[in-house]
Amino acid sequence: MAVHVETLEKLERRITLTLAASEINDEVQTRLRKLSRTVRADGFRPGKVPMSVVAQRYGYSVQYEVVNDRVGQAFADAAGQAQLRVAGAPRITQKDGAPEGEMAFDATFEVYPEVKLPDTAALEVERITAEVTEAAIDRTVEILRKQRRTFAQRAAAEGAVEGDRVTIDFEGKIDGEPFAGGKAEAFQFVIGEGQMLEQFDQSVRGMKVGESKTFPLQFPADYQGEEVAGKEADFLVTMTKIEAAHLPEVDEAFAKALGIQDATVQGLRADVKKNLEREVKFRVQARNKAAVMEALSAGAELDLPKALVDGELERLVEQARADLKQRGVKDADKAPIPPEIFKPQAERRVRLGLVVGELVRANKLQARPDQLQKHIEEMSQSYEKPAEVMRWYLGDRQRMADVEAVVVENNVAEFVLGHAKVTDKVLPFDELMTAA
Repeated sequence: MAVHVETLEKLERRITLTLAASEINDEVQTRLRKLSRTVRADGFRPGKVPMSVVAQRYGYSVQYEVVNDRVGQAFADAAGQAQLRVAGAPRITQKDGAPEGEMAFDATFEVYPEVKLPDTAALEVERITAEVTEAAIDRTVEILRKQRRTFAQRAAAEGAVEGDRVTIDFEGKIDGEPFAGGKAEAFQFVIGEGQMLEQFDQSVRGMKVGESKTFPLQFPADYQGEEVAGKEADFLVTMTKIEAAHLPEVDEAFAKALGIQDATVQGLRADVKKNLEREVKFRVQARNKAAVMEALSAGAELDLPKALVDGELERLVEQARADLKQRGVKDADKAPIPPEIFKPQAERRVRLGLVVGELVRANKLQARPDQLQKHIEEMSQSYEKPAEVMRWYLGDRQRMADVEAVVVENNVAEFVLGHAKVTDKVLPFDELMTAA
């Protein structure tokens, strides 16, 4: 039988579904008889409960299940016959006035839009490149030295300087009153590493063991502690211990301690360069991919299915709740998070997903098995035991789906960069690594 699809507006459609009431009733009776074999009721042995009792207790819920199943199947059959790509779940409402012996339902739903892709040859995209410099290798080696530094107590007459680890007692007051989190004893931090507010860090420099000092401190307006943000406090600090840092020499022993296979200074620097080049590659790839996606999304023409946007909104709200829970927020699952704040983000994601999906289908940019294998191998090289990381990815469908999504995006980026009007820009290493 032909399926009549009614167009309501833009992407919204409606199909009327009819079911024979006799078929519904027969299925309900079949399920109730099956249920009667295991149902329990006071005064009856298992399997001996009369059908009238079973029907009275479970008839409504069983009929609801049967109708839902049959309507769902009827909708799937009708959508398939009409060759519709349904976006989201349909809204099903029962219609009044159906012919005798029939039940009628309206299924209202959205379809995927027609996506008009931009001319990739007309797109303008900036492509960045970056190189690992000797200076970058030097700084990374210094970071490795700091990670393995030791501390030794300074002489009492020496004041604290940058790089020293100090132990202090402190108490802060605002308008003469203590405040939460403003007092600590035997508190340690390393001067000059950004662990404390700059004003606090600078005020402690030069202090000697046993010395006490009072100084004002202005909390930034955007300080994470809302109760003190933007306010000025007076701090009393007492220096109880100063330890000078001792960094290991960059030699073969240092390289060996780091687990470098070629335990020489040259081998260490070569290993650092290799790791930095891998990180640069991923960051450059991510930046260029973002530029491509922005150009594609801006140049495409399509309508957004509300059902898909609403689904994305739900996911973003759930992600926000999960983030709050991870941060220890009480009752995070009940936190009032208005979905509207995520709407622009949800619309961008849905729009880009539809555009990328169409481009992939039109140009056969699906991920190949060899690409998936290569991507996992590259990622695993960042870990101590690459083989275990590879098994971890290959052994889980969801993780492999995530890898596949990344590879497809990479294919899209390479395809567009191969056709678009590309402007190349060399980005300094530091700028690339510090970019958000």
